[in-house]
Amino acid sequence: MRRDLRDKVVLISGSTRGIGREIALRCARDGAKVVITGKTVRAHDRLPGTIHSVADEVRQAGGQALAVELDVRDERGIAEAVDLTVDHFGGLDVLVNNASAISLTSTLDTSAKRLDLMLDVNMRATFLMSQACIPHLLKAANPHILTLSPPLNFQDKWLAPHLAYTMSKYGMSLCMMGLAAEFPALSVNCLWPRTTIATAAIEYHFPEEILRASRHPAIVADAAWQILTGSGSGNFYIDEDVLRLAGVSDFAAYAVSPATVLYRDLFLDE
Repeated sequence: MRRDLRDKVVLISGSTRGIGREIALRCARDGAKVVITGKTVRAHDRLPGTIHSVADEVRQAGGQALAVELDVRDERGIAEAVDLTVDHFGGLDVLVNNASAISLTSTLDTSAKRLDLMLDVNMRATFLMSQACIPHLLKAANPHILTLSPPLNFQDKWLAPHLAYTMSKYGMSLCMMGLAAEFPALSVNCLWPRTTIATAAIEYHFPEEILRASRHPAIVADAAWQILTGSGSGNFYIDEDVLRLAGVSDFAAYAVSPATVLYRDLFLDE
């Protein structure tokens, strides 16, 4: 039985760079129909990638593409993006909740504006994107919602240093747990990296040595492909574990600096 995403319609939030872009390109190599969303429509001085440049990359990789400008904090914008997707491609098979905001600040150093941003982009947008997509996903064969959020690890060391960020990311995971129970016809799962991933978030929020100790976004994309072409629901997947189960044993190609000891990502103890 062939296992791929050919002709599947895949909507990805926050897909102009980093993990979202890499998942889009991995789906495109199968011949998927990929909807690229994000706020960036013009090239940024410091951050590469726009919805249009990534859509072009998707087409070059063998997929079809639709670029949709979207701020995931905008409820009406979410509804319009989903409608555009279904009108353009005729349906929806996969939602990837990738958009995320981060601020690793203590409680006293977290402003209301920063708190609202993380709760809106992380938890609220995950709920609203899923809510808008589910009626269409229920009409698809092997429909998936995959969310880039961590396993629920309620230890003090993950709560105390950056409570606001932790609440927002755990909110994404709780949303997936609830949807998996509420909609058994869907495959609803979370995916989180074993190590830090070399994205703009790591570059700007962590020391340079952690960037060197990270892996490339391709490892998350390859793990996402394994999940999206399979079945099962209600799981908290770790990228490396998914690939090991698929037979991968050599992860050196994913490392930014293969000689550097990798840095474990947040929310993981082992």
